[in-house]
Amino acid sequence: MDHLYCYSYHSHTPVASALSARYSHRSVVIMGGLICSLGVVIGAFARNLIELYLTVGFLNGFGYGLTWTPTVTLLGLYFEKRRPVANALASTGECIITFVLTPLFQLLIDSYSWRAALLILGGLQLNLCVCGMLLRPLKATRDVTYVSEVKAVEQGFSLEMLTKEDSEQCTPNWQETEELRISEGSDQGTANVCLEYPEEIPTSTKDSKRAELKTKLLSYIDYTLITNARFMVYSMFGVFAALGFFAPALFLVPYAHSKGIEEYQAAALMSISALLDLFGRLFFGWVANLRLVETVQQLTATVILLGTVLLLCPLASSFSELAVFSGAYGLMYGATVSIHITVLAEVVGVHRFGSSLGFFMLIRSSGGLLGPPIAGFFIDRMSDYGTGFIMAGVALIVSALFLLLLHQLNRRGQGSTTTNHDMHTDKMGHSLRAEGEEPGMT
Repeated sequence: MDHLYCYSYHSHTPVASALSARYSHRSVVIMGGLICSLGVVIGAFARNLIELYLTVGFLNGFGYGLTWTPTVTLLGLYFEKRRPVANALASTGECIITFVLTPLFQLLIDSYSWRAALLILGGLQLNLCVCGMLLRPLKATRDVTYVSEVKAVEQGFSLEMLTKEDSEQCTPNWQETEELRISEGSDQGTANVCLEYPEEIPTSTKDSKRAELKTKLLSYIDYTLITNARFMVYSMFGVFAALGFFAPALFLVPYAHSKGIEEYQAAALMSISALLDLFGRLFFGWVANLRLVETVQQLTATVILLGTVLLLCPLASSFSELAVFSGAYGLMYGATVSIHITVLAEVVGVHRFGSSLGFFMLIRSSGGLLGPPIAGFFIDRMSDYGTGFIMAGVALIVSALFLLLLHQLNRRGQGSTTTNHDMHTDKMGHSLRAEGEEPGMT
């Protein structure tokens, strides 16, 4: 059921992104909270396992996807310099609730029944609606300077290269600004706001309707992200990382039981992992905010360390050794989770963060869906839970290769940015010298 829940909320994140663009982040979060609560409450009256899968699994996961995506998107818009710390602090709530709610839910089941426990949990999830009401919506201004910055970033220029003269070259009217509003993220640069190219503006009614339809569609979801090489490379990292993310949490307790660890000691391993996970998110989010290294480099290091820890898991056989493994796994997992959303914002830019988050989570969900079954297949074939951890570790090491490729793409983009900046400076220098020679000629 947890597997279906995770897949449901990951796969519906593009829907949440589109609804947020159509309505507002606040209203989508409130609606998602209602769906979460409704799914759990209806699940309390389930008569068989299929109904539990559809309500507590699918419907609850869908509602959580509607609450998570707009919240993380707004968080990325709220903060710029301290975005890594903000994402890390926000993600720690997941650790705290998981640590507190697990024994509380078991207490409710022992005191009442599982049906009553689900009803109480459904009531608690209505607090998501309250959290949605507290979100402060941001109204983005789309002036010419902002448009020029976005186009410069997409073309590989740094924001410092933009000059006031560049902004004054283009004076778009309201129709051109509306067209650019949704196509500014296109890597193909299909929109043109300058009046220097009037032949590119659609003239026929058919072309106008087609452009209007494209404008409306892109305003809800930026499908041109699939042509962005850096985004697709980072998405492939997400797929392979998800293959290794979820398997350890599912197999740690059974693996401990197979080594003769008592039930309560095996459960304590999850608590140790959760505590170190909390610390890892806070500490490494703070480290990322110091900008000692590039965020993608820090993420690469933590993913490699996480994969290495998982590969070493089969060597642990006693409770003390498994406790050390659980702590190391939780620490590295928290270090990875705390900054991977920050890296996504740096890859695509804040102006495309909402759509990119939905697409990224959708693509990553394939890894989360396939990871546990693949790990289970190896465990059944080898009759050893340790093979599941080895599979997860290998998947994470492979995902780090895509981060290395992303780093190379970033360096290549920075090199072209420097070249374009030099050419831009030389061009301005020639024009200024030419203007200075004109009075002497007269």
